[in-house]
Amino acid sequence: MSGAFRQDMLIAGGGIGGLAAAIACHRAGWRVRIFEQAPGFAEVGAGLQLGPNAGRILQDWGLGEALAAVAAFPQALQVRRAASHQSLATLPLGAAFKARYGAPYATLHRADLHALLFYAVRGAGDTVLHPGTRIETLRSQGPTVAVRVARPADAADTSPDVEGDALVLADGVWSGLRAQCLPHDMPPQATGHLAYRTLLPQADLPAALRSDEVTVWLGHRLHAVAYPVRRGEWLNLVVLAEAAAGAQPPAGRWNAPADPDEVARVLAQACGPLRALQEAAPEWRRWMLCDRPPLPGPDGMAVGRIALLGDAAHPMLPYLAQGAGMAIEDAAELQRMLAMEGVEVPLQLRRYAMHRWQRVARVQRTARRNARVFHARGPVQWGRDVALRLLGPRLLDQPWLYG
Repeated sequence: MSGAFRQDMLIAGGGIGGLAAAIACHRAGWRVRIFEQAPGFAEVGAGLQLGPNAGRILQDWGLGEALAAVAAFPQALQVRRAASHQSLATLPLGAAFKARYGAPYATLHRADLHALLFYAVRGAGDTVLHPGTRIETLRSQGPTVAVRVARPADAADTSPDVEGDALVLADGVWSGLRAQCLPHDMPPQATGHLAYRTLLPQADLPAALRSDEVTVWLGHRLHAVAYPVRRGEWLNLVVLAEAAAGAQPPAGRWNAPADPDEVARVLAQACGPLRALQEAAPEWRRWMLCDRPPLPGPDGMAVGRIALLGDAAHPMLPYLAQGAGMAIEDAAELQRMLAMEGVEVPLQLRRYAMHRWQRVARVQRTARRNARVFHARGPVQWGRDVALRLLGPRLLDQPWLYG
């Protein structure tokens, strides 16, 4: 942005989406203030997969080396039957994938991705971090957005009111602010799917269980995924299962301790290698998966001077491994629109929403479809397995997504 005039962006949420938005806004020439209600900027959870569509953006932001220092880069995606361990299809990743799409397929711990984004934000000028500070209310008023914040008792700035030229809501699927700008919105809905997650040190595993691949086991009403993280030193394992019909969802929406015996019951009919990994896990955490219907239009991503980004705009099931990737893509598009000179902020944000909503809606729909395909039984399962054996690489690759 040319000239001395700088605009102020307020960001609600200091997770992966909020930090990516901060980088994007700074690169577009805006000053940034991030409000994170947790007392510190940190991330919990386990692993995530990052396709080359997001990896190219991190490279463009100068974060390719930082990613390479913490991530693993699997050599293949292997799909197997959960009951028998039989291989159904393989998609080569590694160097061939990087050459095709301009960035590698990466797997890493959520905390490592969060940390590299955090250090990039902290190293940028014109960005102020406000930990322990929650935005309670918001309102657009003419050429500004005003928010009221609750600050920690020892905060140097005690003013409850903050104004900016625009606001990004990046406060996640359970956004407390979304309903204030989308007043007829409904809350996220439980899907009946549970995710059980664990991390295993690869050095402690028998050689036969160590892996430098992404392995997916498909079963009845469940599937499991394992892949390396933290330079390959750890193996992330997640088991995703549908609750029995009529079962009450467990207490706690996410990151609750899980009983190992509960996971053992879910995998009781699984193959030996998958059960061996389950038995080797030191502990398990449990998430209840919630999402929203695919976006029907751009209004769910921008209202006046307020933009929604990542899970606050379009939460999705993890069955396409694109939650973090879509948030990073959102941020990159926001950067392009905010850098446009001579365009009013509401129009910049409207164009951001127009350019993004159809793509993220497609990802949301595909993730929901994958849930049905991955967990299929009977004739659908049979047809799926035949198709994977005959057309595996063509079905597993996603040029529309990664390209």
